[in-house]
This record gives sequence, structure tokens and C-alpha cells, in this order.
Amino acid sequence: MGKVQRFDLTFSENKVVYSPGESLSGTVSLKLNSPLQYHALKVNCLGSCGVSNKVNDTNWTMEEKYFSSTLTLADKGSLPTGEHNFPFQFILPVTAPTSFEGRFGKIFYQIRATIETPRFCKNYKAQKGFYILNLLNLNEIPEIEQPNTVSTTKKFKYMLVKSGSLMLTVTSNLKGYTPGQVIQLQTDIHNKSGKDTGSILASLIMKAVYKSKNSVYDLRRIAEVEGSSVKAWKRAEWREQIIVPPLPQSFLHGCSLIDIDYFIKVSLRTPDVSVTLPLYIGNIAVNQAPLTPSRSVHHIPQEVLPSAPPAEEGEEDLIASGYQPMDNVRIPTKSHSQQQRFSYAPGLSFPEPQPDLEQSGSPAHPMLCVSTGATVPYYAEGAVTPIPTSCPLILPPEYTAHAHPLDQPPSYEESCSSANSSLSHEN
Repeated sequence: MGKVQRFDLTFSENKVVYSPGESLSGTVSLKLNSPLQYHALKVNCLGSCGVSNKVNDTNWTMEEKYFSSTLTLADKGSLPTGEHNFPFQFILPVTAPTSFEGRFGKIFYQIRATIETPRFCKNYKAQKGFYILNLLNLNEIPEIEQPNTVSTTKKFKYMLVKSGSLMLTVTSNLKGYTPGQVIQLQTDIHNKSGKDTGSILASLIMKAVYKSKNSVYDLRRIAEVEGSSVKAWKRAEWREQIIVPPLPQSFLHGCSLIDIDYFIKVSLRTPDVSVTLPLYIGNIAVNQAPLTPSRSVHHIPQEVLPSAPPAEEGEEDLIASGYQPMDNVRIPTKSHSQQQRFSYAPGLSFPEPQPDLEQSGSPAHPMLCVSTGATVPYYAEGAVTPIPTSCPLILPPEYTAHAHPLDQPPSYEESCSSANSSLSHEN
């Protein structure tokens, strides 16, 4: 270490998570083995965002700076042997976006201290990161407490000459959630064909867009629930729930390089039909939001069945010959796949909090939970266990793997509208 035995930074009260506009204070500490000549001792507070076209690459193709402020703690002089402490304080900008770290970019904040020494001597540097949480209050989003519904109809052929149709309607109890809350899903399927469908799949998907000359479009399947098939000529109902794991918030206000969105995708494998249900993930829950599945189930109508479309060709003949539609049925769930251990209602339970997290978190200071994988530093007001993000990369409609990420991808809205258009015109 030479003359400098120790050179580090500490934050007041060991705090690492701050709000925009808050004061950040700390101390630069030095321990010298011998006297040190210096030109200046400076400390810099920096906020920045960088994105790249390569995974975990810090050679950014695009970068934006939110703030950079420098204080001079000591002018030219000499420091004697021993320990020295220099306090500092910065006011964080009110426009600073929430910290985020993904596979193709991140929003990061640092304090950097530098001892500038005389010419031909080594400068000494130290740095320490911190995090900013710009809370997303879901109650500020219009109609966030209302149920969300999407529907589509697919016409298809089977057994070479026969035709049929399928109506798929999906409803969620809310349009926005916070980590730990339960997404209540109701799916109605009207199979107007003589062929059984394939199994039904509901997935919670996170989409992150990293904007540069060649933007990167990164989607991850966060959780997945699979239901059974629907028999021929049956109208079926499938009710399920997905617990929202620890996730970054939907909006990164103040950042123009990274966008984050979430949606539920419900699909059938046979025939090939799917719908997407956009939703928001925030930090402050909806006032009317349910806290447990037993309370939230009342927010979903008991019977929400789509009205039947006009009779298909050939079905009129079936009705004339005495055919009667079968009774409504419930679809059983085959499997759950989620990145966090829990049990589903009844008896819903969440993971036990980590001891060290319990000590650091408090209602007044939201707790930082850094995940064990890429993509998800997240924040919560209670003690929640971080989750790994080992999910495989998945791509949206009309975006193939060989083009990723070299070509500009379609937007979420363009992808969905194009997919829905192809479904409605397909025979």
C-alpha cells in the first residue's frame, strides 16, 4: 500500500438506499504509514446510465449522465502519519431515476474519492456505490384498480376439411401490483370445434428495452402456470393466480435509455392462439388491492363468460341435427413454475425473511434487495428474499433469434398488433 495503508468511504448510518432530493453524507477515511504530500483531496458524486449490445459489457454504446458534482475536501498540503477523516455531503437531484441493473445496461450511482499527488507520484482512488429509489405509486395511474380484460377469436381447420373457432378471454383483478401481491387470473375458453385443444399456459413476462443505435429487446419469463386442455364443443373456465416475485418497477422516470414493461401472456398450444394483458409493477400498492388470495377473489366476477360468436359453417347443421352444447367446465391446473418457493391458497405463505435483511430494513427506509442473478435489483418496504433470475431469454412475436440484437426490434405494441392481426385473418 506504500504510504497509504487505508483509503475508503463510508456513508452516514451505513445507509445505501436514498430517495431523489435527499441528502447523502459520509466520510472519507485515510490511514497513513508516513507523511503524504498532496495537491488536493476531492470527492465526486456521480449518477449515470449506460447500455450496450453485448451481455454484461461495460463498454457502453450509449450513455447518459444524470449528475456529477465534485467537492474539494482539502487543498494542497501535507498529511502527517496516522488516521484522517474528511466529512462530505451532497444533495441528490429530484429527477434522478431508480437504480437498475440488467444484462445489457444499468443505472448506477457512485461516490468517488481521489487524492491528487505531486507530479510523477501515484494518485490514490476509492469508490463506493449507492442506490436511488424513486417510488412508483400505482394509485397515480388512471383506472389502475379496475379489472383488465382482453379477448381474441381464432378460426382454424382440423382433420383437413373441418373448420372451427375458439374464443379466448382473459381477465385480471387489477392493472397493477407490487412484489408479494397476487395476480388473480380468470380465463374463459369457448371451443367451437370437434377437436380438443392443447394445454393452456399463463406466463408473467418482463420486457426490458435498451435503446441505442441497435436497440436490444430483452424478455424474460418470470413465472408460469399451466392448465389442462379443453374438450371439443365445450366452454371452459380456468382460474389461477401468480404471486408477483421481487421485480424492478415498471417505469424508470428520468431515464431515456431503458424501458421496463410487464405483461401476462395466456396461450394455447393447439390451436396456436394467445393474448397479452399489460400490467404495472410498482412500489406502493393500489388502495383497493388485495393482500391475500382469499380477499382478492371477490374482485373477479363469479361468471364472466364471453358471448358466443356467430355460428360457424357446419355448426348450424349440427344444431339442426340435435346437437346441444355441453355444460361449462372448470380447467384443472397441471403445474406451477415460479422463481420463489411458496404455497398457493389455501394456506398461502411467503418465504421467511433473511436475518440480515430484517436488521437493515425499516418502514421509513425501503430496503434494497440485490438479486443473485442479472436484471433485478429491486426494492421493498418489508423483508423479502431475493430471487435468482436464471430464466431463459424468450422473444416476442415476429422477432427471431438470429436478428437479436443486431436489428432494431419492433415495439411491444407493434408485435402484439401484428400477431393479433395474423390470428384474425388466419383460416
